[in-house]
Amino acid sequence: MRYVIVILSLICISFSTSTARAHLSAGVDPATFTEEANQTTEDQIGLNRVKRRDVQKRLIALGFDTKLTGKFDEETRAVITRWQAARGYPSSGFLNKLQHKALLSEPVATQTSSSENSDGSSRRRRRSGGGPPNPGKFLGNVVGGVVGGIFRR
Repeated sequence: MRYVIVILSLICISFSTSTARAHLSAGVDPATFTEEANQTTEDQIGLNRVKRRDVQKRLIALGFDTKLTGKFDEETRAVITRWQAARGYPSSGFLNKLQHKALLSEPVATQTSSSENSDGSSRRRRRSGGGPPNPGKFLGNVVGGVVGGIFRR
């Protein structure tokens, strides 16, 4: 009986990690991983100050620390380079249309509110417990509870 539970646990773990990987790369054009980005390709996107702030907000929401300036200075370029390297894209610090689309469509674990009020004062960030359901996690918790109950005897 214990072998069956261990095998079911391994299947659940395998299922949950494969769905997580598929979720991150789902809908990303394969050319995103090979197409170079430079100042010209970024200019073709037509990023104004508001859209640059949106890119910076998205990077922050994904865990990449940068400032919301609406300008792509050296710090922001370094953050874009780290994001590109973490995703397996060519790392240049500049965006192309495909990378911009991938960045904006990448799922974010937490939702944040606007970082500034109209008077410029800071606002607390709120986290959302939402997100896509993960059947592998649920099954893993169930099997883990059963296995834990058996071995605690």
